[in-house]
Amino acid sequence: MAGNKTFDSVFDTKEKKLAFFQNLIIVAVADRHLDKQESDFLLDIGDQLGLSEEETRPITENLPSLTFVVPEEGLQKSTELQALVMMMVQDGRIEEREYNLCLEYTRRIGFGKGILDDFIDQWRKQ
Repeated sequence: MAGNKTFDSVFDTKEKKLAFFQNLIIVAVADRHLDKQESDFLLDIGDQLGLSEEETRPITENLPSLTFVVPEEGLQKSTELQALVMMMVQDGRIEEREYNLCLEYTRRIGFGKGILDDFIDQWRKQ
């Protein structure tokens, strides 16, 4: 995944970083279970974004009411989609609910199902 320098150039405000983290949380808990790989991935991304537990606590405390925050910039859209796919496959399985959420996000950012499936295929080949 992208390093901190890339994250800083794409997510250049605290609001963008928190929105990105929120989108990751939505996919991470889609199957109503947060396993160790998903938790570790979230912690790693949070660290790379420079987010503190205090900053992310309101997100984790309001899980039932979370919705995707759709970015406006193209690079942010594709970076987030790649990260959402990475989150989806962290546990080695693609749950239907996770896939459907990623598909919803994909469509909300103006991309088609083929783009999502291509990202998934790319990740599986790594």
